[in-house]
Amino acid sequence: MKKIINTAIVILATILLLPGCTGSDKDDGTITVGFSQIGAESAWRVANTESIRSEAAKRPNIKLIFSDAQQKQENQIKAIRNFIAQGVDVIAFSPVVETGFEAVLREAKDAGIPVILIDRAVDVQDDSLWVTFMGSDFVEEGRRAARWLIEKGYTNVKIVELQGTVGSAPAIDRKKGFEEVIKDHPGMVVIKSQSGNFTRSGGKEIMEAFLKTDGKEINVLFSHNDDMAIGAIQAIEEYGLAPGKDIIIVSIDAVRGAFEAMIEGKLNCTVECSPLLGPQMFDAVEALAKGESIPKKIVTEEGVFPQETAAEAIGSRKY
Repeated sequence: MKKIINTAIVILATILLLPGCTGSDKDDGTITVGFSQIGAESAWRVANTESIRSEAAKRPNIKLIFSDAQQKQENQIKAIRNFIAQGVDVIAFSPVVETGFEAVLREAKDAGIPVILIDRAVDVQDDSLWVTFMGSDFVEEGRRAARWLIEKGYTNVKIVELQGTVGSAPAIDRKKGFEEVIKDHPGMVVIKSQSGNFTRSGGKEIMEAFLKTDGKEINVLFSHNDDMAIGAIQAIEEYGLAPGKDIIIVSIDAVRGAFEAMIEGKLNCTVECSPLLGPQMFDAVEALAKGESIPKKIVTEEGVFPQETAAEAIGSRKY
């Protein structure tokens, strides 16, 4: 009987030491993070992905499981459910749109997995479904774009607006911030506003449509991101006008392509929205793993870059 008991103890100990059994994953200090990215629709998004992947590679205690949603909410929800099934320690994601995530986030909470929102927020009734949002103040970005126009004296103008993805937090908030400022200047009138889906091709296509119907009326283009603005620049040139001169252009993100366009005199101002969120994301992940509390909102500090500063600033741009 004693021999049988001893054998059973040895077998049990062996089982507990097998990879994947309870206790082994946590004991080695590894933190498994499931991250769902929107896609690769812009230079900003590509830089955001690179920041997260490169920072994960620098931290030996982090295991990153990456998923590309290809700009489809259904893919993102499926990815989050897969993360839950795999029992990751933390879920992080940049929501494609604001709404429609309540059910899957509740599943994550019920599984005891904290959720970090990166770059974009969600619209849910229960804010306890996510632990922190980190990224930019999109409303303030819209305000900054409008304030720059006002400071430069563009207060009696007809404006066309290239919106981002319909239903996304930056598209909603940047529009809100821009309109909040220009409402006190009745001479600033938005005559057309349409989504270019944050893509260069979308910006070109919608700007072509704007020019076809209102080409002689347009004074200013406000673009929700630089990629759409760069696409619009091509459309403006093909129409026979000079971007940055005949049509003043202000956009958001401050990617390298925008600085190149400003140096060429084709774009007038870009409002910064930093994609380099990897370090602060994994700082938060490690804090959560230690049981530490973190702020509900972590806002990135950013600036505004007018055309005249582009040549000097481009050398320091990391994206």
